[in-house]
Amino acid sequence: MEPLVARSSSYDVFISFRGEDNRNTFVGHLYRALKDCGIHAFVDSKDLWKGEDIEPALLRAIKGSKLSIAVFSERYAESNWCLRELSQMLECHRTNGNCEVGDKAVNT
Repeated sequence: MEPLVARSSSYDVFISFRGEDNRNTFVGHLYRALKDCGIHAFVDSKDLWKGEDIEPALLRAIKGSKLSIAVFSERYAESNWCLRELSQMLECHRTNGNCEVGDKAVNT
């Protein structure tokens, strides 16, 4: 596996999701499909460094991604981490004009 965010590189896509809801189902299939197409996607279980402070690492991954996708599930909003990620994704949209929320593209 590659480290979370190499200081000089970025991701094509950041995928935000509630792990226990769909890590091994939809998100796993999405990640593999993106990877098979040559798209460099961030999925937390595959990219986080052990021992690294998770929140700054996640925020760097979001900021360093060209596109963000929130995969909403029934319990997505119960996760403080998911809500922080979504907030950062929306902030990046406001400043950079790039964001994908659910299945609807948001462009300005």
